[in-house]
Amino acid sequence: MRLEHPYDVIVIGAGAAGLMCAISAGGRGRRVLLLDHADEAGKKILISGGGRCNFTNRNCTPDRFLSGNPHFSRSALARYTQDDFVALVDKHGIAHHEKTLGQLFCDGSARAIVAMLLAEAAAVGVDLRLAHRITGVGRTDAFQVATDHGAFEAPALVLACGGLSIPKMGATGFAHDLALRFGLPLTDIRPGLVPLVFGLEDLDLMRPLSGVALDVAASCEGEAFKEAMLFTHRGLSGPAILQISSNWREGRPISIDLLPGVDAMAWLGAGKRARPKAEAKTVLAERLPQRLAQALATEHLPPRIMGDMPDRALLGLAGLLKAWRPMPSGTEGYAKAEVTLGGVDTRALSSRTMEARDVPGLFVIGEAVDVTGWLGGYNFQWAWSSGWVAGEAV
Repeated sequence: MRLEHPYDVIVIGAGAAGLMCAISAGGRGRRVLLLDHADEAGKKILISGGGRCNFTNRNCTPDRFLSGNPHFSRSALARYTQDDFVALVDKHGIAHHEKTLGQLFCDGSARAIVAMLLAEAAAVGVDLRLAHRITGVGRTDAFQVATDHGAFEAPALVLACGGLSIPKMGATGFAHDLALRFGLPLTDIRPGLVPLVFGLEDLDLMRPLSGVALDVAASCEGEAFKEAMLFTHRGLSGPAILQISSNWREGRPISIDLLPGVDAMAWLGAGKRARPKAEAKTVLAERLPQRLAQALATEHLPPRIMGDMPDRALLGLAGLLKAWRPMPSGTEGYAKAEVTLGGVDTRALSSRTMEARDVPGLFVIGEAVDVTGWLGGYNFQWAWSSGWVAGEAV
């Protein structure tokens, strides 16, 4: 098959990491071919943040990323920071705002971010080819990439084709498969930042509460997050649950403080003294959503007014309110996962350049690597940072 005119680098995947890598390399005068099987670039960018793109976080530090090597992300995050990306957004006049916990969102549509990246890529001569299905990848003295629109060759190849999360947006395990083909090891791969599902015993409480939300402090495996939780017909979701889902492992419970910052027993005792004729659900509803208050009172307290409530019953409920420990049966899987946990083992890559140690010219960036950020713009920043450093090295 005839190979098209040579490039210096081929980047597979026109998502966040791939676009940034192409821009960085193109800015250094490299001839860049950017390939994607989708018919539109940046599809996951477009749906992120409710369509407003939570494009980074003010507080990006390595301790907010999960990896088999917790120090691996340090170099890339330091060399291309959240401030660097904000400066790019400001350069293009994209209005944005900061929400809770340092999260930065576009004021308008996420399409502004994709348009910005495409404009930057075009300005440095990136050759973007969409709707190109890759049919083969090989390597002799250079990398050859065969597609249904022809074959291409370059001395450097960048895998920026993401992970398994949100398959309806075109996500596949292609990056993992290629990495294995080139001898790069993978870590354990599973859905991350994903709603949790539960068995029938826990669902007896959760399912009737579907749609109820409240602020909680959720914890798992030593990590705790104080954010909103949402009951669903299958279990629990919301930012607090998505956060701890990345730490959760099968067969282990999670712990949820339904009254963060409140001494539950002191509050219940005060309610008993101040409102002895009130029903328990009425007192609980002062701090909890009404439907949840009703469910907890019905399931965990005797049918008495507060003044007649035994202290031991209130003590038991207080313990539950501060450390409810439901046992997840699983997650909602890649279809609902915001990211893929795990990926190409960082021990096989240079933290400074993202190049494979044993395969010169092969780079792996973004979600395909075993680096996963917290919810709230961290994974986009990893895409920008890892993409930029690879682009500086190809």
